Order: sequence, then C-alpha cells, then structure tokens
Amino acid sequence: MKHTAPTKISGISQTGTSVNPLHLLQKAVSIRVPLNSYLVAVFLGTFFSALAIYLEWNSIGFLLLGFFALFIPITALTDRLLFDGKRVYRTGILPKIWAYINKSRISLKISSVEQVETQATRMLKRGGKVHYRYKTTIRGKSVSFNFASGGEDYRNMIRTIFPMISENILDNRSIELRDYISEPKQTLINASLENIPPADVLENSFRELQIKSRRENVSDTGNDGRSIEERVLGLRRLANELRLSGSLLQSLETFRRAALLKPADAWLLFDFARCLQSFAGSERNGKLERKAVAMMRLSEKRAGNDGDLLVRLGENYFQIGEWQRAGIVFQKAVEAVGETFRSVKGLAEIALREGKIAHVIHNFSHANRLAETPALRRWSKGEVEYFSRLNENDEYMEMEVSRVNLLDLLEGWKKNTLRIAFIGFPLIALGVIFEDNLLANAGWIVSSVSLVIWTAMILIGKMLSPRIPIELLEED
Repeated sequence: MKHTAPTKISGISQTGTSVNPLHLLQKAVSIRVPLNSYLVAVFLGTFFSALAIYLEWNSIGFLLLGFFALFIPITALTDRLLFDGKRVYRTGILPKIWAYINKSRISLKISSVEQVETQATRMLKRGGKVHYRYKTTIRGKSVSFNFASGGEDYRNMIRTIFPMISENILDNRSIELRDYISEPKQTLINASLENIPPADVLENSFRELQIKSRRENVSDTGNDGRSIEERVLGLRRLANELRLSGSLLQSLETFRRAALLKPADAWLLFDFARCLQSFAGSERNGKLERKAVAMMRLSEKRAGNDGDLLVRLGENYFQIGEWQRAGIVFQKAVEAVGETFRSVKGLAEIALREGKIAHVIHNFSHANRLAETPALRRWSKGEVEYFSRLNENDEYMEMEVSRVNLLDLLEGWKKNTLRIAFIGFPLIALGVIFEDNLLANAGWIVSSVSLVIWTAMILIGKMLSPRIPIELLEED
C-alpha cells in the first residue's frame, strides 16, 4: 500500500488528529508578540536615565525612567498579534503609531500571505529533554509578523492559521508543526500508554543506532486489534509529537518501534532521520549526524515516484548544507511527477547557491506559472524581477552586494560593541562604591558611547534589511 504525505482536508489531518480552526475562531486567536524590541528599549532607557541622574539632570532622568520603566512595559503587555479568521494584525499602541508615521501596514489578509518560516532554537537541555523555542514569521506585501512558542497561545495560532494556508507557502518545519503540534503533557501521557520508557531509561540507547532491515517477531495485529498500518500511523504521529515537544529520546524509541513494523516506509524513514538529526545536534555527535544522512538516503531510495517526499527530502538536504544532493533530489522529483512549484523553487535556490543567476530567473519564472495562489504568484514574480535586475544592471548588483556585506559586518560589530558596553558596567559600579569619580566617569563614557553606536547600528541594519528599490537607482 503506497504511503502518502500527511494532507489537510477541511482542517482535518489525515495523519490522525482532527484540527478544527473554526472552533478556535469562535473568538479571535491571539498571542503576545516577542518582547525583544521592548526589552532593548527598556534597557537603553533605564541606562540613559541613570546617566542623566548621575549627571544631576534629575528631572530629565526621572522622566525618562518613568517612561521606559512604566509606559514601555505596559505597551509591551498590550501588544498582541491577532487572527480573526481573515487577517493577522497587531494591536499595540507603538506599532500603530509607527505604522501611521511610516505609512506601513499592521495587518495582513490570510490570502495575502506569501511565506511562512519557522526556526527552532535549543534553549535548554535537561533530564533527557531538549527545550525548543519556535519562532514563526509570516510575510506578505512587504510586512512581516513574528510570534514565538511558549504556551497554548502559540499552539492555537498554529492550529488555526496554518491549515488555511497553502502548503507551498509553508517551510518544512511549519508543515510539521501544522500536522503534529500537541500539548506536551498529553503527548507524554500518550507515550506512557504506548509503553514508551522515560528518557532516563533510554539515555544510552541511541549512541550506536542500527537501522533494521527487516521486521522480526511482529504479528499483523496488536493487542488492541489495530492493523499494522494503523499501529505504524499511530506510532509515527506520536513520535513526531514527541520530537516537536523536545522528548527526543522517547521520539527515537517510538520511531524505532514503528520502523520494526514497517521498515520500508519511506515517509517514516524521513521523519525518523529528521528526529535523529535533531538528537545528533543536541548531542553534538558527528557520527549520529552521518547516520541521519544515511537514513535520508535510504528514504530517498525507497521514495520511488513520490514527488512530495522527494521535494521534502531536497529541502532537508539544502537545510543541512548537502546542496549537491539537494539539486539531484529536486531533479528526481521533477522527473517523477513533473514540475511543481516547490520542486522548481528548490532548483532556483540551488542555482542561487551556485551563483547561476540566469538559472535562478528561469526557475522562478517557471514557479510563477505553477503557483496556485495570487500571493505565491506575486512573490515569485517579485523574485524574477529582482534577480533580473541583478543580472542586467551591474550598478544595482554592486549596490546589493555592498548592502548584504554591510549587513554581515554590522552583525559582527553589534556583538563587539555590546561587549565593550558591558565592560563599562563594572567600572561604573566600582567607581560609585569607592567614590572614585574618574573610574565611574570612564565607565559611563565607555558604556554610553558603545550603546549609542550599538543603537545606531541596529537602526541602520533595519534600514538596510529590505532590498534596494530599483526606482531609487533610476531616480539617481
């Protein structure tokens, strides 16, 4: 029986668990926006208000302190990202003011979403569990919205928004979250019901992983009367839920049991390899990383003419830096099922990596014709126009290369400048404690100058992030 990728029909995942966005939308779904910008503002405001008080500008200092220590946190708590079933929008006071001044957007229709990307960051590893922080970015019409994991609000946003967006707009990790995000405590309960041992029992089980090539001593039905297909489907879902919640050891054990039941399942091997990659990264184990790639190759070998799986494999190869293999697999997908938006987009990204701008333009043009939504057509058309300008206009190419190089330099300078600013803090403290004005003044000068430069570089970076409009060059 041919295995297909998880798909969505009317908000219901064929991999098992039903998802009902309409139920969640009896009222608007919301989540607090990341506080990074607000924390930076509070940090800078508190520092410079303290500097003003030190210089005996007390009225200015206390006014700044009240604004940044009271008003900014209040506005941060009221700044939320909402989805009402039709559009995503910000509710904060400061974003509205900035949008009015800058004549920018604070809302985006769900039909106008062009890209959805999710990044995972390992925050903490404890007790056999890796704590991940997921940050999702939704882009469209020159506006982007960010929201991060940390509770039920994030899961509700994922369950509500993602099923309404074309799969071609979602990246690999966003697709996985759409299909498998779950409440971690309930997932662990489900694992115990499947007799999956706790993480401490499995601690050393996967240091020497062997991929089984055949199923041994397995009956066609389990004690609960489920068929092999049903058991594998249930175990695969549970394993992916465990992986996304950070229970990697238990996820690997669940995948191992599913692979014993159905060792030739290409989709199962793909998910198993993704989990092994995550575990190898958390352990910094190069040997396990190579085993994960080997399992990917095994999944590729058994994928046959499954174009969806081949594209997902190509995207994963690209993500881990196996660019040559990614190009081969994308081409396999094209040969197997013909050109699709996702496979041609993948080939465009490979060509960009190789510096073949003409191939990039050609593939994005194909992607534009294959796009099934106006948002995707708008995005791919924009890519064609941008790379065509780069290819045809040497001056524009030089400006863009300079912009990207300057952004890279700014990232390094920002880190170094912030380190220098922190060096001044102990000097300030020692100068105040020992009443040494020279030492305190040196600390204030070092820190304040560094923070001013750091702030300027943040603002310059935000200004340089968008691509240079070709109209600017034409006006010049």
